Order: sequence, then C-alpha cells, then structure tokens
Amino acid sequence: MTSVKKNPTTTHRIENHVGQKIRERRTMLGLTQQQLADLIGVTYQQAHKYERGINRVSAGRLFEISQVLGVEVSFFYEGLDNNHDAVNERQRMCLDLARNFTNIRNEKHQDALSMLCRVLSEQSLSDPEAA
Repeated sequence: MTSVKKNPTTTHRIENHVGQKIRERRTMLGLTQQQLADLIGVTYQQAHKYERGINRVSAGRLFEISQVLGVEVSFFYEGLDNNHDAVNERQRMCLDLARNFTNIRNEKHQDALSMLCRVLSEQSLSDPEAA
C-alpha cells in the first residue's frame, strides 16, 4: 500500500474551492446563506464557514448540499485542477449579475434585462468583431 503525504496547502485549496462552488451554485439559485443553512439543517454561521473553506464539508453533508442545490457531487470539484485563485473575474461578474438579477422585484424589469442580455449575446455571436 502506498502512503500519501497530506499536503495542508493542497487540502486547504480544495476546501476553499469546494466552498466557492457551493457559494457559486447557491447564488445562481438566488438563495441566501440562511436559506441554504435551513435547507441542510445547519446554522447560518456553519454554512458561511463551509463557503469560506474554514470548516471542512463532510462527504455526507456535501451529498446533502448537492441534492439541495440540484447538482452532482462532482460539480464541487469541477475546475479544481486548473483553479489556483478559485473564482476568476468572469465568474465573479456572472455571480454578481445573478445576485443583482434576483434582487430585481419588478418582473418587467427582469424581462427587459433578460432580453438585453439575449440581444447582446446574439449580436456577439453573429458579429465577433463587435465584441
């Protein structure tokens, strides 16, 4: 049997990555940390510590979180190999956009913003020079 040396830096990086993926998915679904905490039966503080990589998420708890957030457990490990600073700037922008969108209470404004994004996306796809 081969022994594997535990590397605290790698372990901490993985915990941070998993926590950030939890936060990313929670935000995309428009859930608050308190709502996530309630759904998985932990305190707000514990959910916060999971997302910040302060506390390690057990395998059972990660499975439960995956069920609540509607993703496979593997989702939390995606991008780990090439992720050194965890969430890049584009991902931050997407998270901010999702968070801000869910805070818009006026359905007409949400529809208008959604249409604007769709039009800009179609324009970028049809004319790469315009981007």
